[in-house]
Amino acid sequence: MEKCKTIYLCLAHMSEDGIEQKYVKEAFDTNWVVPLGPNVNAFEDDLKSFIGNKNEVVALSAGTAAVHLALLACGVGPGDEVLVQSFTFCASSHPITYLGATPVFIDSESDTWNMDPMLLEEAIKDRIAKTGKKPKAIVPVALYGMPYDCNRIMEIANRYAIPVIEDAAEGFGSKFNGQTLGTFGKFGVLSFNGNKMITTSGGGALICENSESKNKIMWYATQAREAYPYYQHEEIGYNYRMSNICAGIGRGQMTVAGIHIAHHKHIQALYEKLLADVEGISVHKQPSTGEYDSNFWLCTMTLDPSLRIQGQENAYKEVIKTAVGGAAGVIHAVDCATTDCQPNDNVEALRIFMLSKRIEARPVWKPMHKQPVYRQAPAYVNGVSEAIFKIGMCLPAGPYVTDSDVHYIVDCIKKAIVE
Repeated sequence: MEKCKTIYLCLAHMSEDGIEQKYVKEAFDTNWVVPLGPNVNAFEDDLKSFIGNKNEVVALSAGTAAVHLALLACGVGPGDEVLVQSFTFCASSHPITYLGATPVFIDSESDTWNMDPMLLEEAIKDRIAKTGKKPKAIVPVALYGMPYDCNRIMEIANRYAIPVIEDAAEGFGSKFNGQTLGTFGKFGVLSFNGNKMITTSGGGALICENSESKNKIMWYATQAREAYPYYQHEEIGYNYRMSNICAGIGRGQMTVAGIHIAHHKHIQALYEKLLADVEGISVHKQPSTGEYDSNFWLCTMTLDPSLRIQGQENAYKEVIKTAVGGAAGVIHAVDCATTDCQPNDNVEALRIFMLSKRIEARPVWKPMHKQPVYRQAPAYVNGVSEAIFKIGMCLPAGPYVTDSDVHYIVDCIKKAIVE
């Protein structure tokens, strides 16, 4: 018997006691319906405690805003270069271009799917040789929650004195050697979008090294207003502070953060168990060396190119005419169903098959160095991220996904495979 509900990739889940509504109601009752207030301060304190208390935190309107302000605080400007992981969502790289700088993309290592330290150092040396100056920052990414090799990346960054901005937007609660991601570098980026480990509906935060750094970020996030009784601006600022309403949701979400992380890890373990003997399917796992502690924000797998999936012969035959991927009805029409870099036909066929069973499954992120908008950007590649993009797929893993759902998902995958 097939499920009648739709199983989404990852959706926000409110606390059982509805404490989020309590904090939001307090904001309305006390008229703190602004981008500052008691909920914002308390949420920042909660986040500070969660990451270990040695850092400061600024709550912002989005994770993208956090990346933008971190780059700004690192002195990134027109003509500069920033080394950034290629295998990621566009929010890791777009803010570099906001500042008139150039992203330099670094490919992935095969075990974590994250920034390859060997390519990172190669790129640093080559950019210095080619441009006569060091890149202004390094942006590794916790892809789908998986920690990057913090030891090697930080060692390289420190040796060349280049600040690290950790994009831990997908890695809330993930750890490396017992230390929370986002606390290794100069800055750490968090996201609380509606599909993240915890949510404020939208929103993000920036982890800062100290109170001086926090104050500078808050200043930039509140229009860079000078200390006069009237509005005086000597630098360009931004309206990036989190609202007191959103922060109220975040305060409630912090009470279930640990539960959500444990659930995602449980779902990952279940996928690993149930798909272990399915020929041609490989669940991506964290390295077994002991340093890595992923939150498994999304569970991912790869499909052997030799697999045959029902409907594979019809993949990419029609142009998509409806919104996909949470685009809320927004679509930018295209004339052709294919591009020069896309998932294999069996991946697309499985996506469509799963959708017919009311299961949302998606390809993994398309590497940024293969995106048309970045066709002119320098890139140091080894083929890893592009190869994974062609055969990779994300599976539902959110708090609403039950053990029964996982069994159903795995059964559907098996049914989709043509013997």
